[in-house]
Amino acid sequence: MLESILNTDSSRQLGDFPYLKRPEAPVSDEELLDAYSRTVMRASERISPSVVFLEVRQLVPAGRQGQPVERGGTGSGFIFTPDGLILTNSHVVHGARSIEVILADGQRAVADLIGEDPDLDLAVVRISAGDLKAAVLGDSDRLRPGQVVVAVGNPYGFQCTVTAGVVSALGRSLRSNSGRLMDNIIQTDAALNPGNSGGPLVNSRGEVVGVNTAVIRPAQGLCFAIPINTAKYVAGYLIRDGRIRRGYLGLGGQTVPLHRRLVRYLQLEAESGVLVITVEPQSPADRAGLRERDLVVGFNDRAVESVDDLHRVLTESRIGAPSRLRIVRRTELLDLEVVPRESGAMN
Repeated sequence: MLESILNTDSSRQLGDFPYLKRPEAPVSDEELLDAYSRTVMRASERISPSVVFLEVRQLVPAGRQGQPVERGGTGSGFIFTPDGLILTNSHVVHGARSIEVILADGQRAVADLIGEDPDLDLAVVRISAGDLKAAVLGDSDRLRPGQVVVAVGNPYGFQCTVTAGVVSALGRSLRSNSGRLMDNIIQTDAALNPGNSGGPLVNSRGEVVGVNTAVIRPAQGLCFAIPINTAKYVAGYLIRDGRIRRGYLGLGGQTVPLHRRLVRYLQLEAESGVLVITVEPQSPADRAGLRERDLVVGFNDRAVESVDDLHRVLTESRIGAPSRLRIVRRTELLDLEVVPRESGAMN
């Protein structure tokens, strides 16, 4: 039939029939690699002027009887406002006596610590300098596994090092130096090394989607970043208050499994809870009547399955607000009224 159509009018071309298409030539490996290279180059060229190198002097203990000694450290960060605000990791600048920032053009500036949040390993510092290029912040909620990402930082002091990879997974959990669990962490195989901490993880458009924070050594390709949407939220509080306010109960506990018979008898929502090991005197937990060996299984309308669950519900909004702590004491289910106070505040 095709031959009859074409033979009817030899002056007509195949392009006159939109439903008839010539097969496209396969794309060569060279073209694919060139396209990937151009993507990485564009992303790195866009973010590199905003990436900074941090040189930090810290006091660290020299031993049980020794005097503290000064130690140097390095890390990465990126400018996120034109007036010189820089986002980095808390562990890079924690306890710093001095912070010096080296910009991509070699310019040096002394930085002041605006605030830090060790629980989420984020910090904001500020410099005074001209012609600063602020990074474009993206939307980490739009990331998908397999998406190409680029990391730029200063591993081992080698400034503006570019590595590329993909988003390996989303929603990972990672424990910070403070011991608190960080949720919704990005896992990537873009190579990171000591010194990359605090640097940006960007998408193919050069938009920051994460703050590089950790690697698992000696594993290969297990690297992690804090989502930029989390970092935006934290940075806002650090700029305003210098810290993040969190609720505090004053109990020490551990996650334990609950006996199945107890779960069925009390019709509990979860099969694990928090066993109370210690209760600090005059703390909110003590004033609420919590005792050692109690099992915490709920907070307000949420089940508590672990210590990390308890941390998650103790947000700023709960400070000073009467809340319901659901516990199991022996075989009895009780509700205690507790008023969390601000973490770090005096009684």
